[in-house]
Amino acid sequence: MTDLAWLDAAISGARPQAMAALLRYFRDLDRAEEAFQEASLKALKAWPQNGPPRDPTAWLIMVGRNVAIDAIRREKKSEALPEDDAAFSDLDDAESALVDRLDDAHYRDDILRLLFTCCHPDLPSTQQIALALRVVSGLTVGEIANAFLVSEAAMEQRITRAKRRIAEAGIAFETPGPVERSERLGTVAAMIYLLFNEGYSASGGEVQVRKPLCEEAIRLARLLLRLFPAEPEILGFTALLLLQHARSEARLDADGAIVLLEDQDRGLWNRAMIAEGEALIEKAMRHRRPGAYQLQAAIAALHCTAPSYEETDWVQIDFLYAGLEQAQPSPVVTLNRAVAISKVQGPEAALATIEPLAPKLSGYFHFFGLKGALLAQLGRVADAREAYDRAIALAHTAQEAAHIRLHLDRLAQDAGRGKTWRSKVP
Repeated sequence: MTDLAWLDAAISGARPQAMAALLRYFRDLDRAEEAFQEASLKALKAWPQNGPPRDPTAWLIMVGRNVAIDAIRREKKSEALPEDDAAFSDLDDAESALVDRLDDAHYRDDILRLLFTCCHPDLPSTQQIALALRVVSGLTVGEIANAFLVSEAAMEQRITRAKRRIAEAGIAFETPGPVERSERLGTVAAMIYLLFNEGYSASGGEVQVRKPLCEEAIRLARLLLRLFPAEPEILGFTALLLLQHARSEARLDADGAIVLLEDQDRGLWNRAMIAEGEALIEKAMRHRRPGAYQLQAAIAALHCTAPSYEETDWVQIDFLYAGLEQAQPSPVVTLNRAVAISKVQGPEAALATIEPLAPKLSGYFHFFGLKGALLAQLGRVADAREAYDRAIALAHTAQEAAHIRLHLDRLAQDAGRGKTWRSKVP
C-alpha cells in the first residue's frame, strides 16, 4: 500500500464513526460534515509528517470538534465555550481521554443515529441513498451523480433538499429505544439494499460506473453486522449481498451483453465471497428465526454452490420461495418462484402461477420476458412473440432489449424449421 493509500484508507474507514459523533455533538449535518472535512485536511498535512495517531477516528473527532467549536465561537463571539471543551485545546493530552470515552457502545449508538438520520421516512428513497453516500460514505457529489447517471447540479440539489427536509423535520437525536431501533434497523437495511440494487441492476456500459455502489452497500452491510453481530436478519442481509455480488464478473460478456445464470462461467465467480456468504447464512439459520433476507440469501447460496446449472436444487429453491411468499408476499417474489416451478413441475404449471400477476406486473419487463420463455417452451409461438414484443417495449436498457431480440430471432428461426425452441428463462 502506498503512503497516500494508507492515509486515504484511514480517513475513509474512520468517516462513519467520526461523522456520527460530530453529528451528536452539533445536531447539524452540514456543520458535522464541514468539521470532518476540515479535520481530514489537517490529517493530510499532519499524518505524513508525524505518522498516524494511535486512534485515527478519535483524532478526527477531536480535531473536527475543535474546528466546529471555533467556528461557533466566531459566529457567537459573546458565547463562552462549555467547560469540558477546554480539554480539547491540547490534542496530545486529550487523545487518550477521548478514546476512553468513545467505547464500542457509544460508537454503535452514534452510527445508528447517523444511518437513521439518512433514512428519515420523510425522504424519498433516492434522497436517502444519495444522502447516505455523501454523509456516511463520503463520496463526492460528482461521484454520486455519475453513479446515478444524472448531472452534478441535479445531485447537489437532491442532497441539499434531503438535508433541508431533515432540518425542517426537527429530528430528535437521542438514542432510540429497543423497539424503535428494531423498526429503524429494517429501514436502514432496506436503504442499503436499494443502494446495492442501483449497482446490481446496471448493465452494459453502466456496470463499471455503478459497480462501486454494490461495493459500498456491502461495506455498509458489514458495518451493520459489526453493530449487530447476533441479529439473524442482518447476518442474512450481508450474506445476500455477498452472494449476489460474487457472480458480478460473469453477468455480462465481453461485448456487454447479458449472460443468463445457466450460461455464466462459474470460474469467474468470487469463491471467497461465496464462502463468506455461505458461512453467514448458516450462522443466521442456527438462530431459528427465519426472515426475508435469510430466505433470499439461502436461495442465492443454493445457486452459488451448485456444481452446475443442471445440478441446481430447484426443489429446495421452490420450497424457500414458498416461505418467502409468506414472509414477504409480493408479485415479484411469486414471479421469481415461477422459475423454480418451471424446473420442478414444468412450464405449464409456471405459466399458471404467473398469469394472475398480469394486472400488477403489466409494466414489468421481467414478467413478459418470463412469460415469453414459458410460452415458447409450450410451443405457443405467436403468444410467445407477443410477450417478447411487450418485454422489448418495457426494457430499461439496450442490453435488455437486445437480449429479448435474440429470443425473438431464435424463435422465428426455429418456427421456420417447424421446431419448438426450448427458450431459456431470461
